[in-house]
Amino acid sequence: MLKHAREVGGPALRKLTFHERARMLKALGQAIMARKEELYELNYLTGATRKDGWIDIEGGAGTLFSFSSKGRRELPDAHVLMDGALEPLSKEGTFVGQHIYTPLQGAALHINAFNFPVWGMLEKLAPTLLAGMPAIVKPASATSYLTEAAFRIMIESGVLPTGAVQLIVGGVGDLFDHLGGQDVVSFTGSASTALKLRTHPVVMRESVRFIAEQDSLNASVLGPDAAPGTPEFDLFVREVATEMTVKAGQKCTAIRRAMAPADYLDAVQEALAERLAGTKVGDPRADDTGMGALVSLSQRDDVRQKIAELEAAGAKIVSGDPSADSPIAGGAFLSPVLLRADDPWKSSAVHDVEPFGPVSTIMPYKNMDDAIALANRGMGSLALSLFTHSADAARDFIGGAAAYHGRMLVIDRTNSKESTGHGSPLPVLVHGGPAARAAAKKWAASAA
Repeated sequence: MLKHAREVGGPALRKLTFHERARMLKALGQAIMARKEELYELNYLTGATRKDGWIDIEGGAGTLFSFSSKGRRELPDAHVLMDGALEPLSKEGTFVGQHIYTPLQGAALHINAFNFPVWGMLEKLAPTLLAGMPAIVKPASATSYLTEAAFRIMIESGVLPTGAVQLIVGGVGDLFDHLGGQDVVSFTGSASTALKLRTHPVVMRESVRFIAEQDSLNASVLGPDAAPGTPEFDLFVREVATEMTVKAGQKCTAIRRAMAPADYLDAVQEALAERLAGTKVGDPRADDTGMGALVSLSQRDDVRQKIAELEAAGAKIVSGDPSADSPIAGGAFLSPVLLRADDPWKSSAVHDVEPFGPVSTIMPYKNMDDAIALANRGMGSLALSLFTHSADAARDFIGGAAAYHGRMLVIDRTNSKESTGHGSPLPVLVHGGPAARAAAKKWAASAA
């Protein structure tokens, strides 16, 4: 597969200009949209509702459209990308330097997570193909059937050059043993697996570029000015509940830690519990279902285990029952579970243990400095949100927390209607964070 990508797919893609590759992305997005109903039908088997599938399927196609547009508007109709102006190196100007970007001549190995089988593939493929590099896609086994269906649609569109994209369903065998310095590995998943792959002997020996979006305990913070009764308080409650229930909480960006001023915490708990109680858990095909099932029984059991670890560390369940019977016999259903940690500095687990499901923990903070320190204690978030109508609070918080987090979202009454929300990765923004658990994604195939 690597030989085919390097010797067939790569040369074919490099013959195309940025604009030609950008138009190819648009055509792929159109092919996905033309056959989206096939994907929606398979989407239900992952436990996801149609609304959840919209994020994955049409959101994935939208990412292709976005990168296509940016490629045609911001990149030249050429094979080489200039990086800055000419650098004069001589008095008469006959000797100059020019920095450029050209495609790598290896292959990009994309190892994806189970939660977004379509978008997870397409959001990596878009920049990779635009940069002129072939890719090998390795989806998570649990939802690989949906990835395969989307992959098949792209192949059958006839748009891709031979060898541009290949798919592995199952294990990768000895693939890592054949990687080289022109290759890229882009991984989404747990920090432990990322560490194992990053330290593979061949990856280290050959200096293989390794990019990881790792698990993170994303935070959302209610500003000190956002008292109960303010629009920001209501927006905060709605967003936390939404992030707990969309995709059954199985999102890398989902809010795992919800922080509020100590005086407001009881009100936050009451409002969240009331909102979550109104979420119907059941068959993802039903129109009145608010949340479907987790992706598998093993995933449900893993979430239950993580909840138990949080309880053992002092957090208390204040809404939901992780042991409740499934509304459909044999299904991997789990009601939304809200926990509360009244002393978050005494419980390291609330900042280190991530139940990858419909679970969040509320916790108090004393002042803005304390809120910043608590947010940063998670060691890096893919996404962090702040709900405040105070410019001073926003400035202080961003100044103290930005170094630890990726995309930071400030929401108030003026921008909430147009906001895409806490957990929506946007192709035009960097998705990820600089700290230990959330390495920023980059354009996988660009090289100096």
